[in-house]
Amino acid sequence: MLSTFKNMFETDIVSLLTPKRQLVGLDIGSSAIKLVQLRESKGRYYLQKFGMKPLEPEVIVDGTVMDEGRVVSAIRELFEESNVKNKQVAVSISGHAVIVKKISLPPMPDEELEGQVRLAAEQYIPFDINEVNIDFHVLPVDASGEGSGEMSVILVAAKKDKINELTELVKGAGLTPMVMDVDAFAIENMHAINYPLAQDETTALVNLGASVMNVNIIRGGVSLFTRDIPLGGNRYTEAIQREMGLSYEEAEETKKGERSGMAAGGSLDSVIDSVNGEVASEIARTVDYFKTSASNVGLDRVLVCGGVARVSGLVQQLSDRMQTPVEVANPFGEIDTSGSDFDQDALAEIAPLASVAVGLALRSVGDR
Repeated sequence: MLSTFKNMFETDIVSLLTPKRQLVGLDIGSSAIKLVQLRESKGRYYLQKFGMKPLEPEVIVDGTVMDEGRVVSAIRELFEESNVKNKQVAVSISGHAVIVKKISLPPMPDEELEGQVRLAAEQYIPFDINEVNIDFHVLPVDASGEGSGEMSVILVAAKKDKINELTELVKGAGLTPMVMDVDAFAIENMHAINYPLAQDETTALVNLGASVMNVNIIRGGVSLFTRDIPLGGNRYTEAIQREMGLSYEEAEETKKGERSGMAAGGSLDSVIDSVNGEVASEIARTVDYFKTSASNVGLDRVLVCGGVARVSGLVQQLSDRMQTPVEVANPFGEIDTSGSDFDQDALAEIAPLASVAVGLALRSVGDR
């Protein structure tokens, strides 16, 4: 889990004297902002707050913030409406601004490792090394899959301008950013808590957002392979808009089922089915690529989350395409939600959208 990673912020915000405290998970997505606040007691997690604030399509486009003021206002409104008092948050990044790469290095003392990782990073990162923050984690020998005696290291590089952008948005809303995570690893944290019996399986965690799809293949609590794909829910909206002659807003409503009867069902089904095929093919190609680079590693299941996970027919098409069990993730599966003031039926309906926020809410002040 990424809780073993260091802070990706440029400055050391967390004091060593700060008591360990749960953070509010704040997921700033292209189509909506989500927050989750959890309470931990005796090894069990309880949902205290969950909230979601939709964003207009032009506010964040393909992960790029176009209207900072609207994002800041939406964050403020979300905290006020959810009545969240804790101002310390964990946020995350994904897409083209972050690179996650598994590299191999010869065994070496810990004091030499950071310098060697930085040297190796220059070979793998398509950015100026001075424009990124670098973090890394050494994989356990029994989980790394390496048989050559070399160390396997997960390298993470995030663009400083993206980190600074997120930091300023959060601070502008009157909050204190404490931890910077990566979407794919936040999903991994969510999986570790909610699927304890599946930790020894090889699982593809697929987070289907509005503009980016994260694929993280894990086994034994270790990430074996990650990839971000610039494809998501917006592709459905664009296809409906194009094929059915609707405005973007009308297409978005149609995708969500809010304009039933406004278009011929057969035509809509055909458009959805076509994009489902595109999404399923991208996921399958990613898994096939992983299999070619990881000898003797099969895939036991695919777990999908994010808003697109609820699209009609996607899970079935993905299962047929990959011949592997596919299911929609429940980020509250092992979290007690009975004490929250959120309607339980509504919570179950939109749960897949909360997966990143839940993973972030599992982080604590003082995490590396």
